[in-house]
Amino acid sequence: MSSAHPTLAHGSWPSPISPAMVARAGLRLSAPRVQGQRTLWLEGRPAEQGRGVVVAAEPDGQLRDLIPAGYSVRSAVNEYGGGAWAVQGACLWFVNATDHSIYVIDNGPPTLVHGAEGDDFADLVVDPVHSRLLAVRERQGEAGIRQALVAINLADRDVTVLAEGEDFYSSPCPSPDGRQLAWLSWNSPDMPWDATRLWLAEVDASGQTRHPRVVAGGQHESVFQPQWGPDGRLYFVSDREDWWQLYRLDGQAIAPVYRPKAELGLPQWVFGMSTYGFADRASVLCAVCREGFWQVERIYLATGRCEVVTGDWVAIDHLSARPGEGATWLAASPTRGNAVLRWRDGAIRALRQTGMGELDPDQVSAARAVSFPTGDGDTAHGLYYPPVNPAVAAPAGERPPLLVRCHGGPTGAADPGFDARIQFWTSRGFAVLDVNYRGSTGFGRDYRRKLYGHWGVSDTEDCCRGAQWLADQGLADRRRLLISGSSAGGFTVLCALTFHETFAAGASYYGVADLESLFAITHRFEAGYDRALVGNGEHRRALMRARSPLHHASRLRRPVVFFQGLRDRVVPPEQSRRMADALRTQGVPVCLITFAEEGHGFRQAETLSRCIAAEYSFYARILGLTPADPLPPLSIDNLPR
Repeated sequence: MSSAHPTLAHGSWPSPISPAMVARAGLRLSAPRVQGQRTLWLEGRPAEQGRGVVVAAEPDGQLRDLIPAGYSVRSAVNEYGGGAWAVQGACLWFVNATDHSIYVIDNGPPTLVHGAEGDDFADLVVDPVHSRLLAVRERQGEAGIRQALVAINLADRDVTVLAEGEDFYSSPCPSPDGRQLAWLSWNSPDMPWDATRLWLAEVDASGQTRHPRVVAGGQHESVFQPQWGPDGRLYFVSDREDWWQLYRLDGQAIAPVYRPKAELGLPQWVFGMSTYGFADRASVLCAVCREGFWQVERIYLATGRCEVVTGDWVAIDHLSARPGEGATWLAASPTRGNAVLRWRDGAIRALRQTGMGELDPDQVSAARAVSFPTGDGDTAHGLYYPPVNPAVAAPAGERPPLLVRCHGGPTGAADPGFDARIQFWTSRGFAVLDVNYRGSTGFGRDYRRKLYGHWGVSDTEDCCRGAQWLADQGLADRRRLLISGSSAGGFTVLCALTFHETFAAGASYYGVADLESLFAITHRFEAGYDRALVGNGEHRRALMRARSPLHHASRLRRPVVFFQGLRDRVVPPEQSRRMADALRTQGVPVCLITFAEEGHGFRQAETLSRCIAAEYSFYARILGLTPADPLPPLSIDNLPR
């Protein structure tokens, strides 16, 4: 018998990765932390309608759910939440998703600690010296939404305000002796990756803050993750020299600790983010991003010597450490999905693994960093994934269809770790370009700010230029270029399809279609974001209309599939509906798929599976592909069967 592999057209290959497998790989891991010999983390489970569960890895290796059925750990402060749980000894405090109240579990069922109509909490931190729980409180009242830094007494449950008057707060950080408290604040229209202030206050015997003062940050500096070191000094990450780098407070002076030409910070879209922690009194572990790829480096404070401790893991997140006890972080490699890792004394072990297990490396398409010329003489970046399937041969000389992915934010970044969604496409014969357009993180403050005033223009141009550049290199079929993105990335998709002719079709996941109506009703956290992204001059309204695909729908002649959650409070469902209606009226092939129980960012396994299957079916119909794997039927308006 012949052992030759079948020859099949790119985009139609049989794949070992099904839509259901992609959904199962969508388990969300976040916020791991060390507690003695235990490691704890939060899981968002698509199979349980996105329920948030704190899990503990016990010393014997057993995994144990700490949150009972009927409860879900999630905050909605700033809409995106984060920092929704804290642990001390046998006690676990958490914010419950359904009622936004704080509960405690202490060797028994959850008990209410605090809850009030209109209140929500985030960034929970235990202050053991004063026997209290610190948190950011967001309160909805007659005067609107207000935030404050508060303390909840663990004995009588009384709430004390520690700081108020700023628009936003985060990162409460009590000193080990309880005599000082640090925190971050910022005011609208600034975003926390643009301008934050680091505060330091004395704390008296009653626990009240005294003499607060700003010790770092300001209008042109983003400060991230204040943390007390074992030496009793306050450390923090700042982008004062373009890159997010590590500093500490020495008396009244700010001293650099580690300043590579690389990123040690992240944009604070959620609370509780962490990229460094102390291994011991002599060294600090830092998650460091260079050209889009991450690694953990151990920095010896006395000498500045650096050693890499992560091996082939290329995506790192949520690094947390306790001196003398070890460290934990989330990591993904090119062939392994996101995992909870525990590090101690130089040894690393994986405690929890997402994805589909470790695939044979021959079956995986690994990210290749690419840079390409774009507008204004600039250079943009991305991660290129070639089609890979060892069981299939492609026709000689045929170039693959290319799917360009646009990350959200837009202040975000493409992730080089294993992603089942990307492998779904590459294993079927598609190439993928995950674009780090101008405005992305991981390349310094200057690159991050290049999108300001040019949202909808520079990001769109970079996606088009990246696709064209790959076609010029012979790595993609110029006639079969596709584009997909979610939220802000969905806006980029619609702009690319409306104002350019690069792509044959696209997919918008809860994407923005009309800037003016979006920012007229947007939530408080992003209420001033448009002033940076679009501009704050007298022509701002005209610019919004000029860049909104909905106002130029007659120019969009390419097929589009829309995916939209009907509970979305960030991008209203009306945006997708109106855009789809306009295209339908014009005779453009269009498909709108809505999900009644989903919000902004899909969480349920059935939704995730249905979306990627429908997106593939849509492209197959548009490009005339004959997939080897069966797909569910899809109704596309204005496209005959």
